[in-house]
Amino acid sequence: MGVFCMIMPTFAADKLKNDIFMQENMAESTPLPTPISKTIVDGLIDQLGIQDFAKATIREVKQVAAMAEQQSGVEYIKMEMGIPGLPAARVGVEAQVKALQDGIAHSYPDIQGYPELKKQASRFVKAFIGVDIAAEGCVPVSGSMQGTFASFLTCSQANKVKDTVLFIDPGFPVQKMQLQVMGVHFRTFDVYDHRGPKLLSVLESYLRNGNICAIVYSNPNNPSWVCLTEEELQIIGELATEYDAIVMEDLAYFAMDFREDLSVPFQPPYQPTVARYTDNYMLLISGSKAFSYAGERIGVVCISDALFHRHYRDLSARYEGLPFGLVFSTRMLYALSSGTSHSAQYALAAMFRAAADGEYNFRDEVKVYGERAKKLKEIFLRHGFHIVYDRDMDRPVADGFYFTIGYRDMTSGQLARELMYYGVSAICLITTGSHQEGLRVCTSFIEDHQYEELDRRMAIFAANNQ
Repeated sequence: MGVFCMIMPTFAADKLKNDIFMQENMAESTPLPTPISKTIVDGLIDQLGIQDFAKATIREVKQVAAMAEQQSGVEYIKMEMGIPGLPAARVGVEAQVKALQDGIAHSYPDIQGYPELKKQASRFVKAFIGVDIAAEGCVPVSGSMQGTFASFLTCSQANKVKDTVLFIDPGFPVQKMQLQVMGVHFRTFDVYDHRGPKLLSVLESYLRNGNICAIVYSNPNNPSWVCLTEEELQIIGELATEYDAIVMEDLAYFAMDFREDLSVPFQPPYQPTVARYTDNYMLLISGSKAFSYAGERIGVVCISDALFHRHYRDLSARYEGLPFGLVFSTRMLYALSSGTSHSAQYALAAMFRAAADGEYNFRDEVKVYGERAKKLKEIFLRHGFHIVYDRDMDRPVADGFYFTIGYRDMTSGQLARELMYYGVSAICLITTGSHQEGLRVCTSFIEDHQYEELDRRMAIFAANNQ
């Protein structure tokens, strides 16, 4: 113990001397060379034909980073892709392997879904959201991406007058691309300046036009990680009922508001949801993030009992009198893929069952994302960055899968391009429907050795951008 006490002050003093030496050096020698040559990055951006880096897609940013890393030999700290960085849940893998070994691959899945998955999805919703949805309304999909596509198709055809989808942004850019592919109109607004009671007036300003068929948002939010409050969810739900719009609640990051422990089945606190305030809802629950099961493309769309059985005049005329839920499954999903991977349904059923039975705490496995976000935020803030979406009303935004950063008066495009010279890749908020200047940072691929390297690079960045 005595030796330890003698060594610690010396170590701290040496570190302080090194920090001071580095700061003096940077002050004297700015501008300092960037870790990646600007010539390499700029050349690749031109080569790929990216005219405005602020509007570069996730795939384009990823491609520039990969090519620049190869040409320079310098490792990129990749923060652009929202891909799980953890092993898939073992309980799911084992169940899927067993299903395959038992020969399930030879059989087409029922278009309504594997009965056990439907049953367990209903239990999972009750256990962690605290609402009742019948098993028949829990329909397996090939990931939430297919779920939103089929949902958009069904909602936009339910009433010919209601031909527009409304996004509470920022949000997942590909959902808007889906509507572009379909030829369905959409409107958006940035929730940044419309939190709390302010949400009512802006939301109603769109709904009173009478053309909104669906309202879409993610909670927690991709990319800002803001979490809508119960007050805000009540506003959305009550207005959805009043103006007869369907709420598509994207729960891709299920129970990942790590400020609350939402992992105890059948006990509050529960995952917040609009389902407590309206019957006009569809919940999209993905296996990708909460269970790290992205590669198997599996999720469920849980449709409220009332909406599942509701008959819309225009849907009935087009689809032989079928109610909303059966149009969704036996027409939209059937036409898209004729069902969802049979063995993956066995995996998700097992994960839902184990979680609801209290045998498997999925939150414990994914809370590392929050721990990473906390460390990354500390580094960026130390070097002059700020968090763009920084609060949920009266408390700081949670640490989680994503967060947002800005730097002084730099635009999104300027900041994203500049960081590429420092071996850091992220996407611009403008691509998510945000009106704020800044970037989305994803924590999923961060490795332990990269914190120190990021700190070093951002020190150089700050010195060069004063």
